[in-house]
Amino acid sequence: MGVINVTPDSFSDGSLHLDAAIAVAAGRKMIEQGADLLDIGGESTRPGAVAVPAVEELRRVMPVLEALVADGAVVSIDTSKPDVARTALEAGAEIINDVSAAATPGMTDVLGESGAGVVLMHMKGTPRTMQRDPTYDDVVAEVAAFLGSKAQQVIDAGVGPASVAIDPGIGFGKTVTHNLELIDELGTLAGLGFPVVLGTSRKTFLGRVAGIEDPTRRDGVTAVTTALGFERGARVFRVHDVVSSRAALSIAAAIVNPQLWDEWSQD
Repeated sequence: MGVINVTPDSFSDGSLHLDAAIAVAAGRKMIEQGADLLDIGGESTRPGAVAVPAVEELRRVMPVLEALVADGAVVSIDTSKPDVARTALEAGAEIINDVSAAATPGMTDVLGESGAGVVLMHMKGTPRTMQRDPTYDDVVAEVAAFLGSKAQQVIDAGVGPASVAIDPGIGFGKTVTHNLELIDELGTLAGLGFPVVLGTSRKTFLGRVAGIEDPTRRDGVTAVTTALGFERGARVFRVHDVVSSRAALSIAAAIVNPQLWDEWSQD
């Protein structure tokens, strides 16, 4: 899943893709590099980020989304707003990637009516507050329980079970230790029966563990988490750099499941 942030303030690529033509070119390049889908977002969810109105979010994302859908790309819309989700789906998006896990009133209705895929993510608090001393008694158990409950909620609203994926929300209301524990125990989340999405790309905890201050230099360590995440059960990887994580995934898949690698190598 290639990340396209059409925002002025995202943590590692803020303003890089704010121009629609540049964002479309970046998406096309990601597809050429092996991305299976593109995740387009118009509102930053970095720690401390301030929400933007739906009309502004749509202004940012729609030209990019429409162009890439016209190219035949599979697109997910990264939003927590029902109006943005509905408009994006009408324009050809196939997946809603919701960091609030359908918490906004009306989002569950959009999901149930649309037949779209959905990624439900765990977040403690909001982007503005999530990193203010997050605490858990058992982070893995609590995240698993939350995601299991949310998945059942959207299924009850009419979403097909095969259309649901879950995301532990690495970096969203978690300490470094919480993030590491969740990655190590991804098998617990995979045991819920839904594809697990892993979004570690360039995040602060990687910089702290590896001693890399510049987010744009964290693609190598991101790729390490891609490989380890696959071995532990994750199956979708949300990344800024497709090449490094795709290569790491190829190696991990070949080791963990040689038969799967044989199938991929025929593509």
